[in-house]
Amino acid sequence: MDITVRYLLLLLTTLMSFSAHGKVTHVTIYADNDYPPYSYTSANQPTGIYTDILKKAFSRMENYRVKIVPVPWKRGLSYLQNGKGFAIYPPYYRPQQRPYIGTYSTPILEERVVVFCTEETMKAQHRPRWPEDYYGLKIGTNSGFELGGDQFEKAVQQNLIQVQKSGGNQTNLIKLGLGRINCYMNDRISILFELKQLINEGKYSPGKKHARFLEGATVTEELGYLGFSNQDNNLYPFKADFIKQFNQIIDKMKERNEIQPVIDRYTSNPQP
Repeated sequence: MDITVRYLLLLLTTLMSFSAHGKVTHVTIYADNDYPPYSYTSANQPTGIYTDILKKAFSRMENYRVKIVPVPWKRGLSYLQNGKGFAIYPPYYRPQQRPYIGTYSTPILEERVVVFCTEETMKAQHRPRWPEDYYGLKIGTNSGFELGGDQFEKAVQQNLIQVQKSGGNQTNLIKLGLGRINCYMNDRISILFELKQLINEGKYSPGKKHARFLEGATVTEELGYLGFSNQDNNLYPFKADFIKQFNQIIDKMKERNEIQPVIDRYTSNPQP
């Protein structure tokens, strides 16, 4: 076959394929740039558990090329509020507080606030109920975070539970390991992520220099989503199709157990 004919046939096949699959749409999605290990930047690149999951999902969406842009959380929300942004992750479901987010995707992850306590504390008593089973204990929390709920706050006011607030995960985990607090309350995956970092850096030695600890009661549960603006004045005519494809892919990833291995990469085996 003549090379010119071959070229023309190849070009025709390519054009027919392009026509069959439709036009490629470029989409920008905003992400929280400071929410490790869920969504943050490393070496100026978006990373984190949500980011890894969404990158895989976006790569499977027909006719879409998605760019993830990390921004400060409040700025990203303002983009959706003023119609300059298409979508952001990972908001919790807050329709009354954020009426400008008109559609939420299928849930991507469940985030749980829990208490981790020293092995000695957990073995002294069965502690499934929050906060009743933690009366008389000293609980560490991060400064600026109010996570325990109304009943917990009431117990603190009545001096049934002591609270020690410190700067962040690392400080509280070291205090827990040294027995200066009985328990530490924060997001479960964030705790395991930080503990893994500390162990890898040689700053935490469970069972040797530091106490082991066990997971206690669940305090609260939240679901994380991809949230879409309703202030865009029909700027994104592909929105319905995008959401439909995205939801189907995320649901399929859950069915195939593709989510947990992503979480495990950030948290697995923190205590040998």
